[in-house]
Amino acid sequence: MKNSAILLITCPDQQGLVSAVADLLFKYNGNVLHADQHIDTEEKLFFMRVEWDLESFSISMDDFKEAFAVIAGRYQMRWRLERSAKKTNTAIFVSKQDHCLADLLYRNRAGELACDLKLIISNHEETKSLANFYSIPFHYIPVGRESKEEAEKQQNRLLEQHEIDLVVLARYMQILSPEFIKNYPDKIINIHHSFLPAFLGAKPYHRAFERGVKLIGATSHYVTAELDNGPIIEQNVLRVSHRDQVDDLVRKGQDIEKTVLSRAVRLQLEHRILTYGNKTVVFD
Repeated sequence: MKNSAILLITCPDQQGLVSAVADLLFKYNGNVLHADQHIDTEEKLFFMRVEWDLESFSISMDDFKEAFAVIAGRYQMRWRLERSAKKTNTAIFVSKQDHCLADLLYRNRAGELACDLKLIISNHEETKSLANFYSIPFHYIPVGRESKEEAEKQQNRLLEQHEIDLVVLARYMQILSPEFIKNYPDKIINIHHSFLPAFLGAKPYHRAFERGVKLIGATSHYVTAELDNGPIIEQNVLRVSHRDQVDDLVRKGQDIEKTVLSRAVRLQLEHRILTYGNKTVVFD
């Protein structure tokens, strides 16, 4: 694993931003590995992601934060500093369908998703054997109309106990409460089995079939209180035809769901996403 630092910045667009960051890193012998930037000309906002090697960096992270805070104040920056060597504590929520879960577990074991996968939480027991195969603690917490509040309390206790930084909904077919969501802003990633904003809600493949679409897709997005309307991280589509029945759409769609979700999770783990309004800037 790389030993690098990652700085993510959002601020009003103005002259001197790149120079200010680069000069500070140069001052402390920071060897830049990647530097990406974007300007939203309509909103007049500047976004930047810069990653540098810590091998010969001559200042501690705490001291660098103090030094950078001066620049951040001058340019009205919102910013955060991350370490590539620090793995993100992650939990996966799942229901009965296991295709996204299986893909995430395999990629995590293969080293493609550099996170510390702490636990799996499910409202059904079908995926317990899969969790056991990968030696990930599995917690069965049933959710009913009358027990939803208590279920979320149990879930929250587990997330707090394991100091979870990221929650991945791998086809978790439950709506999270606004109270639950507000504890994890931009830290809950969902996969929706449709190319949002088309076909919101349940059974989008059935609705796509009825509509006679020629493209199906999947969307991974952050979860917000407004259902299926959080900032979009990643999407993909696949061409279909009149020959495809609903079962065909579901089967083909599941392949897209797996890759879209895993890609979104990787982008999050590598600290490549900045959100603003209901949009994202994804540096990849």
